[in-house]
Amino acid sequence: MISDNTQTQMRKGILEYCILSIISRGEIYASDIIEELKAAKLLVVEGTLYPLLTRLKNNGLLTYNWQESTSGPPRKYYQLSETGAQILIQLDQTWSDLSYAVNNSIKRRNLNNQA
Repeated sequence: MISDNTQTQMRKGILEYCILSIISRGEIYASDIIEELKAAKLLVVEGTLYPLLTRLKNNGLLTYNWQESTSGPPRKYYQLSETGAQILIQLDQTWSDLSYAVNNSIKRRNLNNQA
């Protein structure tokens, strides 16, 4: 169905932005990113997240470091690079502009439906 595909594409389109926003708060482990996304109802599995994190790292937006774990092998913790922080600022503006446009469109639609 076309609306299912549209919903999927919308979620994919904002996933990178949400991940960068989560990581911007400080070092974070991948499974904690997944938990935050699930809590926000952006369901993501490891098979989706890890390739995206790798791509963001390869594009210079993230860095990572290994930290010892008390419950197993060392863990990779991600943080924004300086470039990633700059890109996030640009994405914040893009999101603001898009939110305004979408909300304005919905508002006008609702006003037309009331008339």
